[in-house]
Amino acid sequence: MYGSILGIKCINTFTNRVVKVFGKDEPFRALNLAIYQGQPQKKGVVTVSMAASANPLLQEAEERDPILACTGFAKVRFYLFTNEIEISKSTRDIQNEKPRHDRDAAQAAAAEKQAEMGTSAILHTTMGDIHLRLFPSVAPKAVENFVTHARNGYYNNTIFHRVIRKFMIQGGDPLGDGTGGESIWGGEFEDEFSSLKHDKPYTLSMANAGPNTNGSQFFITTEKTPWLDGHHTIFGRAVKGLDVVHRIENVKTHKEKPEVDVKIVSISVS
Repeated sequence: MYGSILGIKCINTFTNRVVKVFGKDEPFRALNLAIYQGQPQKKGVVTVSMAASANPLLQEAEERDPILACTGFAKVRFYLFTNEIEISKSTRDIQNEKPRHDRDAAQAAAAEKQAEMGTSAILHTTMGDIHLRLFPSVAPKAVENFVTHARNGYYNNTIFHRVIRKFMIQGGDPLGDGTGGESIWGGEFEDEFSSLKHDKPYTLSMANAGPNTNGSQFFITTEKTPWLDGHHTIFGRAVKGLDVVHRIENVKTHKEKPEVDVKIVSISVS
C-alpha cells in the first residue's frame, strides 16, 4: 500500500497493478499508514455442529475486519478505512477539540493581542484621575475602538457633555453636544453583548442611538442600571478614582450639561 494524492493505493506486487484505492474522494494526501488485521471477537471452542450450523453470530465472529489507519499531510486528524461501504458520510467525522499545541498557540496569540490592545486605562480629567479596567476578551471591538482613540489623542480636551445624578457621566464626543464622534473604522460598529451586566455602579459602556450604532461616546454609571442590559455594550469598569466619578456626577448642570466644563485632558493606556 502506498499513499498518494489520489488516495491510498493497494498494489498487487505480483502483477504490479492497483487492485483497490481507499480514500480517493478525500481531500488529503495519506501519510503514516498502518493496518489492524484484527478479529473483533476472540475465537472460542467451535464444535462440529456449531460449524455446520447457519449461525450468523458465529459467522460474524469468524470474519476478520481489517482497519486501515493513516494520517494526512498538514491535517490535524487521522483517518480510518474499512471494507464497509454502507457508511453515512454525514456522521462519519468526530469533531474533537484542537490539538493541545494549536490551542495553546491560539490562546497565546489571543493573550498577546489583548496585551497589545490594552487592559487598563486612566482618564486624566480636570477633576482628577479615573482608573479603568478594560475587558478586551468580551468586547474586543469596543476596547480596540476606545484604546485606539485614546492613544491617538481623539479624546484629549473633550468634555463630559452629559451628567445625570444617580445615573451616569458621559463623554467621548469631540463636538461636546452629544451628536458627534465616530469609530476608528469610520461610522459606527456593532454591539457586543456578553454575560456582563449593569448590576453595579462604575460600569463603563458604549453610548449609542440604538442597536449597532456605537461610535466614540461612552459613559460610566454611578448606580445599578439593569434596564441598560442588552442595549449598551459593557467594555470595562472604573476601579479607582471613584470619588472623582461622584464629584463629576454632582456638578451643577443645565439640561444635563455641566455649567462648568469638566474635561478629559488625556487618557493613558496600559
